[in-house]
Amino acid sequence: MADVAAKARKILVAVDESEESTYALSWCIENIITGNTNDALILLYSIPPRAVYSSLDGTGYLFSSDILATMERYSNEVAQCVMEKAKRLCKDLDGVKVETIVERGDARDVICQVAERLHVDMLVMGSHGYGVIKRAFLGSVSNHCAQNVKCPVLIVKKPKTNGTSK
Repeated sequence: MADVAAKARKILVAVDESEESTYALSWCIENIITGNTNDALILLYSIPPRAVYSSLDGTGYLFSSDILATMERYSNEVAQCVMEKAKRLCKDLDGVKVETIVERGDARDVICQVAERLHVDMLVMGSHGYGVIKRAFLGSVSNHCAQNVKCPVLIVKKPKTNGTSK
């Protein structure tokens, strides 16, 4: 058979502050990206939206503009730290284009919208492994994305450690 150049793929990896997210990105780098230097790896972080009544605290008092600005700055700093950590994991990828995207909104919606807008070939994300009750209240971002994006979705589950050393 003749050598055929591998198709350049766009792989979207949803990242956040969690260990599960870091594990999913590492797994993707080791198992999906390896050997295909035509790939583009797109790292996506979603800054959670502000609460609907962000100018009021729990007692009904208005937050000052300084407090709101501090909250905004903190959200942006978290996003920057997450992306720097993710980019460090990608530093040894020769020939792979690594892009970063930070958007504000509910992670479920942001991930689905970006996947569709960029016409990605694959979405990779971690699973926090919430139980049935917690997932019922918080919703599962990975489940929502698996049901709503048009590309293949790979949900990487971090192996549990039992905490005992043998």
